[in-house]
Amino acid sequence: MALALTYGTSRTLVRMRLAAFRHALNDQFRRSWIVTGGFVGLALAGGTLWVAARGDHDVLAVVLAVWMLGWVIGPLFTGGGDETLKPEYFTMTPLPPRTLSTGLLVAALAGVAPVISLIALLSLVVLGAQLGVAAALVAVPALLLQLFCFVLASRLAVAVYGVLLQVRAGAVIAALVNAFILAFTAQGWALIVAFVSTDVQGTMAQAARIAPSGWGLLAVEAAGRGDWLSVLAALVGLALLAVVMLLAWSALLVRRTTAARAGGKIRRTLTGRTPEGAAAAKELRSWTRDLLYAHKAIFAVAYGLFFCLMPLAIGLKSMLPWAGAAAVVMAGSMSANLYGADGTAFWTTLMTPGSSRPDVRARQRAFLLVFGPLTLAITVLLTWWSGVSSAWPLVLSVLPALLGGAAGLIVACSVYAAVPTTDAHKRSGNPLNSGENEGETMGIVYVMLVLVAMTCLPALIVALYTGWWGVPVGVLSGVLSWWYFGRVAARRLDKRGPELLTLLKHGRSPAEQAKKTAGFDALPRWRRTLAGFCLGFGAIPLFPQAVVPAIFKLTGNHDTKSWFLALYQEGPWQWVVIVLMAALGLSMYAYGGLTYYSAKKRAPGAQVAAAAG
Repeated sequence: MALALTYGTSRTLVRMRLAAFRHALNDQFRRSWIVTGGFVGLALAGGTLWVAARGDHDVLAVVLAVWMLGWVIGPLFTGGGDETLKPEYFTMTPLPPRTLSTGLLVAALAGVAPVISLIALLSLVVLGAQLGVAAALVAVPALLLQLFCFVLASRLAVAVYGVLLQVRAGAVIAALVNAFILAFTAQGWALIVAFVSTDVQGTMAQAARIAPSGWGLLAVEAAGRGDWLSVLAALVGLALLAVVMLLAWSALLVRRTTAARAGGKIRRTLTGRTPEGAAAAKELRSWTRDLLYAHKAIFAVAYGLFFCLMPLAIGLKSMLPWAGAAAVVMAGSMSANLYGADGTAFWTTLMTPGSSRPDVRARQRAFLLVFGPLTLAITVLLTWWSGVSSAWPLVLSVLPALLGGAAGLIVACSVYAAVPTTDAHKRSGNPLNSGENEGETMGIVYVMLVLVAMTCLPALIVALYTGWWGVPVGVLSGVLSWWYFGRVAARRLDKRGPELLTLLKHGRSPAEQAKKTAGFDALPRWRRTLAGFCLGFGAIPLFPQAVVPAIFKLTGNHDTKSWFLALYQEGPWQWVVIVLMAALGLSMYAYGGLTYYSAKKRAPGAQVAAAAG
């Protein structure tokens, strides 16, 4: 009876998952990401098969460990992974936890990522075929068990991460882990160079074999040697690990769908004597009490630190002075949807006469109080530690400009480009999934990274040519950005506040949806693909190939070349390459952005919306 119930539940959930996947393909943005991710995944899977065909056992063990690591940490950067079928949807169904978790696991296998991972795990069969028929046969159950462990590890990691985010200490740990991983994707080259220059490769391969990701490989190798006891131990170990992870995930699903969302003792509230003070107290409480706000704040600061500390692995200190500036840029991009995060709670602000300006200024003030003193202290301490005296006027000019620019842009972006999210009291048990439109949110984050960074250009240029005169220019630039963008946001709220509340409460209207998608879908496929490519990869020539080499040049670091193309040139040609790379990156962003903007203007939905207005 239990098996029949589990089978029926799994079959139904798989059909629901496939139906949702078909609907997802109707969305052009999601379809492009699925196709792009599929091609990249197939390329990586092909590389894994090539390693197996070469018969390099140690490298294959490390590669399989990387695959499992990708399954574990990947969902942490995609809003909690693919939760098309959320456990909360089935709270009222009379399904035992293990039946539900098994069904969700089987449904999770019906996707692009598991298929690509299955292709990569065929490397065990390729390697087993080189060791004999018995090893190739053992590779079949080994790769299936390994795939189940990959998917279960991913689900369990997301569940554990969600539990951590629901407590303050856990939110700190989760933010630090996220920040380290993202910083590694940008600055991991320094750690890799330090690793390659040491004699620990054999130790890493041995550790990869001991990890669960290497147990399938151990079974295949043991079959090739005729060591059937080791084969049995490895396969049984994988099966037991899968069962344990399934039971743990089931228990966490029960906690997620039944734990109380409210409660706790009443805290003394912060108050203000003026409207501005009251609004500022409310915003500061959001940054200190809302775990998602706290997670974003800690993530931004930790990212700036990790980003600039990682080059220390190769003795490079010239990045240290810029940790505070990097934290501000990341904080600005992560805070670009403040009003969207409010959800329908924005109603209380809208119904208070004359509250637009105090509310906007309060959000700006809270941002500056949260990040200003901390990033200034980080900048001063790390610049002193670096010993790069020429960096003092640069960083002290850039930091106030970035703080003011970020404080202004976050409110303007929040008002003009708000993305509807789930109200705080309706969030699912997975705090990673806030209900945001991932495509819109990530697009805004990328744009804000560039816009916030550009606010410091006047101060940086003046500081490069005149030294300490850049500091007053940076302060003036920051104040003007804070004042002007805040004024623009307040006026927008006064004029379009009801429309913003409607958007946050009901989402986008059909006319707006048509305006966003119809024009872009009408473009030739090559233009859509090129625009997506430019927006996705424009950061590569702009930041690592232009901004970072420029910082190295300005701070007098001429020893580290790594993968920075400009530093391999001679004399003035270095600056020529830096400028060309910066122009290429900005041009890619401009092409992608203008393509989307022009398509939006030409869309039939734009005419419908204009007529309705």
